[in-house]
Amino acid sequence: MRKPLRSLVPARLAQSAPAGTSTLKRGSAWRADWLGLVGGAILAAGVIAVYSRTFSVPLLFDDIDAIVENPTIQHWNTAWWAPGNTTATGRPVMNLSLALNYAVSGTAVWTYHAFNLAIHVLAGLTLFGIVRRTLGLVGRVIPNPPLSVSDPSDRRVEDNAPYPANATLLAFAAALLWTLHPLQTEAVTYIVQRAESLMGLFYLLTLYCFIRGICAERADTSGPRAGRASWVWFAGSVGACLLGMATKEVMVSAPLIVLLYDRTFIAGSFREAWRRRGGLYAALAATWLVLIGLVASTGWNRHGASGFDVGIAPWAYWLTQFEAVSRYVGLSVWPDPLVFEYGTVWVNHPAEVALYALLVVGLAVAVLVALCRRPVIGFLGAWFFAILAPTSIVPGRVQMIVEHRMYLPLAAVMTLAAIGIHAMLKQRGWVVFIALALGLGLLTARRNEDYRSELSIWSDTVAKRPNNERAHNNLGLCWSKMPGRLNDAIAQYEAALQLKPDYADAHNNLGVAWARLPGRSNDAIAEFEAVLRLQPDDFKAHSNLGVALAQIPARLNDAIAHYEAAVRSQPDHAEVHNNLGVALAQMPSRLNDAIAEFEAAVRLNPDDAEAHNNLGTALAQTPVRLNDAIAHYETAVRLNPDYFEAHINLGVVLAQTPGRLPDAIAELEAAVRLKPDDLSAQQALAAALQQAKGH
Repeated sequence: MRKPLRSLVPARLAQSAPAGTSTLKRGSAWRADWLGLVGGAILAAGVIAVYSRTFSVPLLFDDIDAIVENPTIQHWNTAWWAPGNTTATGRPVMNLSLALNYAVSGTAVWTYHAFNLAIHVLAGLTLFGIVRRTLGLVGRVIPNPPLSVSDPSDRRVEDNAPYPANATLLAFAAALLWTLHPLQTEAVTYIVQRAESLMGLFYLLTLYCFIRGICAERADTSGPRAGRASWVWFAGSVGACLLGMATKEVMVSAPLIVLLYDRTFIAGSFREAWRRRGGLYAALAATWLVLIGLVASTGWNRHGASGFDVGIAPWAYWLTQFEAVSRYVGLSVWPDPLVFEYGTVWVNHPAEVALYALLVVGLAVAVLVALCRRPVIGFLGAWFFAILAPTSIVPGRVQMIVEHRMYLPLAAVMTLAAIGIHAMLKQRGWVVFIALALGLGLLTARRNEDYRSELSIWSDTVAKRPNNERAHNNLGLCWSKMPGRLNDAIAQYEAALQLKPDYADAHNNLGVAWARLPGRSNDAIAEFEAVLRLQPDDFKAHSNLGVALAQIPARLNDAIAHYEAAVRSQPDHAEVHNNLGVALAQMPSRLNDAIAEFEAAVRLNPDDAEAHNNLGTALAQTPVRLNDAIAHYETAVRLNPDYFEAHINLGVVLAQTPGRLPDAIAELEAAVRLKPDDLSAQQALAAALQQAKGH
């Protein structure tokens, strides 16, 4: 005879309906429904309140690559496929969501934050539903549940039947603590980490739809529609799982978690779960094929960011994860200090992480034991470790500790905490729940203030992780955007290079800073060359080095060579085509090549007024294409009415065109209005007026 499953649910939840009872009275059903609706409304209102001041948080860090410098989100026909080396790479649903925001507001951040917040609210409500229905199943349908449950048709339960009040209240407490926890801020407030929260929503929906399918299966056991509603929900579970696989790779464990849920709460064993619903599990497992295809599309290593072939020894990475998982557990209990970017962390000797390893291994062993002896606790522990497993096992080249990875695992911790507090304190536990919710909400609102600007979040990160070279580099970028703070930026770049001398991004940014100071062009060139020694194909270094060398007449050929290397690296980058065109236009007999580069620039970015002006200037040197030159000058002026050079160039060319002298005078007058003291504009206008008098 099997040992009974020792449920965590308090005895009060384990009161079953009298034999033969299939439904409850309409009045009690309405009361329970209202309790759930009120709980959901309070949860949503609480989340909106603590994140209400995040709608103006600027684009940060990886947001730039994934949004500003991601041309695929600007057109629906490319929205499924992000370029390499972004957070959205190989994650088409994630990239499509960014395209939706871009279609509404461009790069204005409010729609992105609204979308992230909506994801978090929906995820919280879904968790609420999962926990409530699970407690209802355990407490009402399976009183004193054994490991092996008899046929579900033994007791009919209406899918919309009410749940015990304690089930709803406990589920509400667990979901509220999860949504308000400050450890969630990185996945919600940091726009690009919707990859984690959106995947989390699909993960939760996969399980929620499965549970609804089970409820419908038990409620609908006879008649011509028997089983139809359940398979609609099961299809929804597979669909959510498929979308999750196309959002982030961490979704990989979802089919296994659903199977474990079935074994723990429904079927009683893996064999029985497969016997009853083998087709469903085969469909869930089939979604792995989509994930495999997407991972393969990134070269099996996310273009060198993570994988077993990115130059990182697996054992070296795995040692770092003992500290990472230990920190995650600690921050779940005491969320301070929270760090936006931990930087690259390596373990020099296994003894350094011995205590962390003892904690993590001990927890893992406890989960394995609990899966057999206390399956409910074991399920929560398996949820925690299974979701962290992909990022803890697959080596990453840069990030070892990342707080947003706890987005979903935290659900298990908060659920266990809610049930544990209630089991110990009974009704008095609600005082603790209210205090915890208020405290966590205040901490989350306070943490969100750190995101209010790039400067504040990177200053906070440097203060908490002074040995983090990436934090110093990004704080330097913040200072570089502020008037009069370039020296502060240089100091941060140099601090980053002291910590990591082979840090290519810091060399590049330091080069850009030197290039802005008079007399430091040689220092700038040296920094860009240092980048190319470390990364010979670095696009930004080739482009920046081309710009620096183009200022030296004797090195124009070298500048062209680096521009051409940059174009080979990123052929769709309009600015580099434009810069290459400017350089080629200065070379004898290279005018046609220059025109080709300017045409590529305006084709890639039709709204670039400077490229149109440059193309017009090149075409104006070809008499047969004078009308084309005029058209491009006119486009430049239309795109930027205050473009002084375009007004002058257009006026000069129009003055040479029969019948266009009045238009020429109008353009030159506009140029003089823009720069009244410019001698060239005055002379050109005077010549046009003199020409008009002659007529």
